[in-house]
Parts: sequence; structure tokens; C-alpha cells
Amino acid sequence: MTETTHTTPETARQADPFPVHGMDAVVFAVGNAKQAAHYYSSAFGMQLVAYSGPETGSRETASYVLESGSARFVFTSVIKPSTVHGRFLAGHVAAHGDGVVDLAVEVPDARAAHAYAVKHGATSLQEPHEVKDEHGTVVLASIATYGETRHTLVERGAYDGPYLPGFSKATPMVAPPERRTFQAIDHCVGNVELGRMNDWVAFYNNVMGFTNMKEFVGDDIATEYSALMSKVVADGTKKVKFPINEPAIGKKKSQIDEYLEFYGGPGVQHIALATNDIVATVKAMRAAGVQFLNVPDSYYDTLGEWVGDTRVPIDELRENRILADRDEDGYLLQIFTKPVQDKPTVFFEMIERHGSMGFGKGNFKALFEAIEREQDKRGNL
Repeated sequence: MTETTHTTPETARQADPFPVHGMDAVVFAVGNAKQAAHYYSSAFGMQLVAYSGPETGSRETASYVLESGSARFVFTSVIKPSTVHGRFLAGHVAAHGDGVVDLAVEVPDARAAHAYAVKHGATSLQEPHEVKDEHGTVVLASIATYGETRHTLVERGAYDGPYLPGFSKATPMVAPPERRTFQAIDHCVGNVELGRMNDWVAFYNNVMGFTNMKEFVGDDIATEYSALMSKVVADGTKKVKFPINEPAIGKKKSQIDEYLEFYGGPGVQHIALATNDIVATVKAMRAAGVQFLNVPDSYYDTLGEWVGDTRVPIDELRENRILADRDEDGYLLQIFTKPVQDKPTVFFEMIERHGSMGFGKGNFKALFEAIEREQDKRGNL
């Protein structure tokens, strides 16, 4: 396996051609937004903060905005499609099932970001435009990325409303948890077709000025049966990180192949959520019904020999089936949910970082074998 890391000098950050503030929102198209919002409120500990629907003047769609710290999810379903956008959302759910349609990025200047992206090869889906209400003005624009996914560029410095114009403040669906389950979006992973990973890495390099942060290829990202390749691109501040995966030739069907088959093409595979206490997070989510991938006891038998001391003792990691990995910068703790819908597509990762900016390289084999066991149960390996 080859892993390469690239750092960005401070001078390069200051001259960033495509500056970003961070992730603005992950937007899902779903069959029933009200039920999805309730699930993520009760199972993920998120809080409903804004709503748009017939009661607010939106006759075509209903959208629920949930937050946990700086992480923001938006769930939208179509009530009665009457525009191109409504028909797209309805068609997306029919073709792919529930999934991510938009990885929205907050930028200081949406017009400049859009102009730079289009000049460097992006396909524009929405020209820059202002939306206003009594809370101020937001500038929005959007560009296409892999599959039917888009990046909406959001400039919200002159806005203090609950989300966007057209949304009203909403009362939480369930009582807030005693402590926040997670506080930020760490990274968002995309799956693309065989042979297209480098094309999309080049897209982010050229169109959004992102740099290559990590690269994973070779035997250590493979099991006996399947393999994949992955490269990670990030903005200059590492606030926005997008790993891009493609399948590799193996004896059987890889997790990427399974995703592409059941999703019907490229799309967002999983979203990693940053937590300060992964044990408390996992216990709360398990109690609420979230299912996590299981790893065998044998994984923990030698874990302490190479990962060293961690905030959470090995026995507690074993009890909760949490993975650990260490690199030259520190260590991380991570765990992955099973798919959160009937199709084996979108899932989540919970991650607690202690210096490490890696992605769990040492856990790839154990993780992929756990995924393969689930694939085999589904008859998809």
C-alpha cells in the first residue's frame, strides 16, 4: 500500500483561489422527510431547527433542517412535483432511494467561487442569485459533481435566520439529549465508477483548488475477496475533506460495486461525524436503535501492541466494538454504522481524533471484512 500526505503552506492558504468556511449542509432527498427527521432526531440526537413546507408557502416540497453542533442535515421530500427541481428530487428518490443530493459548502463569496469553478471546467447547475427575507440575504450558486450530486455554494455572512429564506424556525421533535452526540462533519465520502477516481480528484484539484491529502492503494486496502482504491482531497484548511473511492478488481463484489449497483451509479457513500466522546456517542445511538458493524474479538487481541495508549482503554474499545488507529501525528477512534436505509447504500462513521488527520488506514482490512460479512448476509458478495 502507498500512502502519501501533502501539506499546504500558510502562504498558499492565504492565496487560496477557492476559499471555503466549511461544510454548510448535507442535503438528502428522501421519500418521507418528516419520518427521516424524526429518525435522525431520536437515533442520532440531532435537533430540528428549521422547516419549509406548505405551512411556510412551499407547495412542492417539505424540508426539515437538523443540527448537532456545526453539523447540519437537510431532509427534503416532494409533496407534488411541479417544477424541474421537484421532478428531479422525485426522480432521484425513485432511482436511488434515500440519498445525498447536495454537499453544500459555505464560501465567503459565492459569485467568485462559482465563477472560478466554471472557468476551470465545472458545470453550472444554478447561477449565483440572492434570496432574502427579514433575516437578511443569502447568495446561492451550484455546480455539478459525480453522479447526480451537486455542490451548492452558500454565502451567508449577511444572514441570521435559522437556515435559508423560506424556512421558519422549528420546535425540536424530541427532547434534546443530555449531551451532544457529535459536533461536526469530519468528511464526506463519494463512490465513483471503476477508472473514474483520478478524473474526480483532478476535478477537485482544478475546479475547487483542493489539494491531495491522502492516497490509499494496494494490498492493505484489500481483503481476500475484494479491493478498492481511494484518494482524499481537501481545501487548504482541511475543513472540507472529500475521499473519493472506486472499485478495484477482486475475486468477488466489493463494497463499492455493491453501492454502485444498488444506488444506480455514483454518489455519497458515507458521512463521518466528529465526536469528542465516541463511547458515549455509540452507547446513546445503540440504545436508540442504530446498528453498527461488528468486528471480531481477535481484532482487539493485538490492538494495544501497535496502537499504544488511547483515551479509551482497549477493553472498553472491545466492549463497544470501536476501532483505533495511530499514525505519526496521533491516533483516532472510529466506528461505522450499517446502512441506514433498506438499500445497502448510505451509512455513517463516528470518529474521535487525537492528533491524527488520517482515515483509519490500519483498520481498512478489519472494516472491509466486516462489510463483506454483511454483504454475504444480503447475498451480494
